[in-house]
Amino acid sequence: MLSRVANSIYWLARYIERAENVARSIDVNLQLQLDLPGEERPWEPVIQTAGNADDFFKKYAHVSIENALTFLTFDKENPSSIISCVAAARENARCVRERISSELWIAINQFYLKLNDPEMSQQALASPHAFYSSVKEFSQLTVGIIQGTMSHDVAWNFARLGTMLERADQTSRILDVKYYILLPDVSMVGMAMDTVQWNAVLKSVGAYEMFHRRNSNVTPYNVTGFLLLTEDFPRSLRYCLEQAEICLKNIAFPVKSNAESIRLLGKLRSDVAFTTIEEIIRKGLHEEIERTQIRLSELGTQIWKDFFC
Repeated sequence: MLSRVANSIYWLARYIERAENVARSIDVNLQLQLDLPGEERPWEPVIQTAGNADDFFKKYAHVSIENALTFLTFDKENPSSIISCVAAARENARCVRERISSELWIAINQFYLKLNDPEMSQQALASPHAFYSSVKEFSQLTVGIIQGTMSHDVAWNFARLGTMLERADQTSRILDVKYYILLPDVSMVGMAMDTVQWNAVLKSVGAYEMFHRRNSNVTPYNVTGFLLLTEDFPRSLRYCLEQAEICLKNIAFPVKSNAESIRLLGKLRSDVAFTTIEEIIRKGLHEEIERTQIRLSELGTQIWKDFFC
């Protein structure tokens, strides 16, 4: 497979996953405002999670619902906005139309056209829950189309690799923001507001029901342990890294089975698999997640060197 084609398929999947995660965070925050006093504060962590806080405050003097939704959804100058992610996914899909199914191209193109309807931003603000649910449904639809209409060959493994690495990155970001930024005062840890916010974190990654099937108490230990270390939940850090490693080995074998990216991913995956939540909390959750973020970034750079350049 040409490196250009592999790169486009990999990033197509990453951008679709990123759009879904932004939509999830926004939709949960809209619900969270019903339980928290004030209407502006909960949006700062969402902007922080997207990694574009500096760009936001260059454009807007204060954080409001309308400013946050516009920036995170329809701002074409924000590379992590939903419209930018869908546009990037569409461009990558256009470049590799001969390697993907027509169903996948049609789904991406139709949603791109829907987002670029001049009236869509007003409709999204008027009925935000319905709109952000449609973004999540679009992402889940495309993942299903990739699963069901593409041969599970090298191209499919690149798409799944992109999805898993993006999901691992977003789950760790959401946890870090909650632990490090979201609470107004450390004295509120364990209070009712803290429980509401941890439930919001679970909902933002679609983990609310699965978590409560296994845990009776919503505590920082239980939530972080579930989202970082659970073996069988498809959005936990551990699960994503294990699935990404399988895909990367499928891609590299037998031509590049000694690729440096395989070693980096294998080491990161084993470090996560053989740690405990007690060890993570003792070392510092923020510090451990920050190190994981750095390692994921280094892994992404190495994958580019091994397969795309």
